[in-house]
Amino acid sequence: MSSKILLITAILLSLLTAQLSAEKSIDLEKFSGSWHLRVLDGGEVRKARAILDFDAKHMKLNGFDGCNRISGNLVKDSQEHLSAQLISTKMACRENIHRYVSKRLHETVNEGFSIKEEKKYGVEGITLKSASHELFFKRMEGKSDWF
Repeated sequence: MSSKILLITAILLSLLTAQLSAEKSIDLEKFSGSWHLRVLDGGEVRKARAILDFDAKHMKLNGFDGCNRISGNLVKDSQEHLSAQLISTKMACRENIHRYVSKRLHETVNEGFSIKEEKKYGVEGITLKSASHELFFKRMEGKSDWF
């Protein structure tokens, strides 16, 4: 009798775990489009004009890191984390803010990040969070093929 209870409990736990995992999966389709970086690690960085453009259909990430155009293939490391190995042009950065943003944006994407919708600083947007950095983006209005 106790072995039946144990078996039923194990099955229920497995089903519950599977359900919770499925609910946490990233739905990239809702993040498709262009996003302007507003805040990096708690500091306002709009002046750097960094932009990420998510293309969920093709699992691509394009944009501008504050200094250079960037591009990479998105990889789901797990159901909650994404990463990409970015390639970029090699232009000189104009100001310190551009170098600061560029370096941390690359670190975040290369380390792997989670992504979630939230309202911060009175603005609706998304947060990308890696082990080292937290970046908050606001959706850009208009066409997503900005470049």
